[in-house]
Amino acid sequence: MRKMMADKALVRRLSACETMGSATTICSDKTGTLTMNQMTVVVACVGGKKVESPDSWLELSPLLTSLLIEGIAQNTNGSIFVPEGGGEAEVSGSPTEKTILTWAVKLGMDFEAVRSESTIIHVFPFNSEKKRGGVALELPDSQVHIHRKGAAEIILSSCTKYIDENDHTVVMDYSKVNFFKKAIEDMAASSLRCVAIAYRPFERSEIPVDEEQLSQWKLPEDDLILLAIVGIKDPCRPGVKESVRLCQNAGVKVRMVTGDNIQTARAIALECGILFSDEDAVERNIIEGRVFRALSDEQREEISEKISVMGRSSPNDKLLLVQALKNRGHVVAVTGDGTNDAPALNQADIGLAMGIQGTEVAKESSDIIILDDNFASVVKVVRWGRSVYANIQKFIQFQLTVNVAALVINVAAAVSSGNVPLNAVQLLWVNLIMDTLGALALATEPPTDHLMHRPPVGRREPLITNIMWRNLLIQAFYQVSVLLVLNFRGRSILDLEHDNIEHANKVKNTLIFNAFVLCQVFNEFNARKPDQKNIFKGLTKNPLFIGIVGFTVVLQVMIIFFLGKFTSTVRLNWQQWLISIVIAAISWPLAVVGKLIHVPETPLHEFFTRSRGKRNSES
Repeated sequence: MRKMMADKALVRRLSACETMGSATTICSDKTGTLTMNQMTVVVACVGGKKVESPDSWLELSPLLTSLLIEGIAQNTNGSIFVPEGGGEAEVSGSPTEKTILTWAVKLGMDFEAVRSESTIIHVFPFNSEKKRGGVALELPDSQVHIHRKGAAEIILSSCTKYIDENDHTVVMDYSKVNFFKKAIEDMAASSLRCVAIAYRPFERSEIPVDEEQLSQWKLPEDDLILLAIVGIKDPCRPGVKESVRLCQNAGVKVRMVTGDNIQTARAIALECGILFSDEDAVERNIIEGRVFRALSDEQREEISEKISVMGRSSPNDKLLLVQALKNRGHVVAVTGDGTNDAPALNQADIGLAMGIQGTEVAKESSDIIILDDNFASVVKVVRWGRSVYANIQKFIQFQLTVNVAALVINVAAAVSSGNVPLNAVQLLWVNLIMDTLGALALATEPPTDHLMHRPPVGRREPLITNIMWRNLLIQAFYQVSVLLVLNFRGRSILDLEHDNIEHANKVKNTLIFNAFVLCQVFNEFNARKPDQKNIFKGLTKNPLFIGIVGFTVVLQVMIIFFLGKFTSTVRLNWQQWLISIVIAAISWPLAVVGKLIHVPETPLHEFFTRSRGKRNSES
């Protein structure tokens, strides 16, 4: 957890570390995660024409400018604070709100003055399903303006008129509708988020006066007058394309789930490397949220495999996608920042909340908090998760090798001769090496790039793989064979037949104990790289491992030389020490040879299950 914190990942639930290493798919937000969350208005359709030069925005007609500023100032959750002594204004709110408010300031908006000129009758909060919000205002002359703001194509479909550059309200004909649609498509194709601003004048008599009636009053959806369509640029984060590529190479599919329209989503996905071409976009199924939620459960599960981008999605669509992917056997990671994302974060195998833009509700529902809201940090979490899982496997392989060897040696010796070569105190020391020092040494192995070049571990994959079984059995068989030969023929091999029997047995058993401990020390290096021939690769990056191995060896020397009475051992001469070291060192070349042996990819338990099922069917 401490090391992951340095990589901008705050772990709230420990189990999520290991689970993240098994993730097969990541459902990521766009804004702030794949993009920089530094939005600016770069193009606008105002006055019935497209304006791309910021200087031209200052030349808008008076009525159009007034209505725009009024709608932006009142129909917002953000605010603008201007310091008393002057200086730059501080804009607060969501990233989109801040961007539009900043644009309005450039148009000449005095935020506090505009808000004081009208009274808010009723607020219609932004609806994530309908992708729009609104507000009803009463002006000093008792006129009522209803302002709307939301997804460009949705607001446009409700507009029947627009205000031209001469402040005339013009009926929107077929060609003008196509002009605005084409403008939205062009903005979206340039990776711009499109937001439309519209209004509608109302008579005060048409607005309910009673508070209860007003709370149930539905804001009119039609006959709106279009004021502007703005294109907001949010550039991709540097390095996000490389991070997405790393995930894809690691077998983790990245899916983008965004509230933006389908063209913007496609453009950003192409820019980020989630999609490779427009043809690829068709093949990999870009889908809108409303289409996905209209499918049956079976259809959603089937199509979820292909989905790479979901546009115009609601938080519920994200939840449905997570459920469909989990039903297909995927280990799903989800990023989210809003309160509405909480169900999807809870439902996912790993919930990743954003630390900067994320709400407290989203953070409470998450397993890991990404402190810098950066997708690259999500990839680092995957890397750490795989490292945790791999380190667990390394320790299990090491532990089982020690257990199997010690058990077989002592049982075989006890059954055949009634004496055991490894006594209780010696086994306690071996347990200390195995459980405490061994775990600490192997669990602190740092993550490597090699981990991101193999597919993720499936939900039902066995913890002990065939490769681990191979390594374990080879090392255990070698240790058992050599040490049993020493146990039964050690006196003659070590030329101790002429010595006192009791002393000879003590020397023999001490040599067995010493060789056995050194075998574990050497095998600890093998356990570092279960599937690689070069067991020393990256060794210098883990000084704790070197320190623990060195400490173990020093303690073993002290036990043999100074703690003989306590451990029932005797001092060994240099030849016997050399024999112990040679026996232990043979485990290194043996491990290299063992890794040349091919093992089937099918887990052993499945092989036996199939064999048993085949025999049952034949009978």
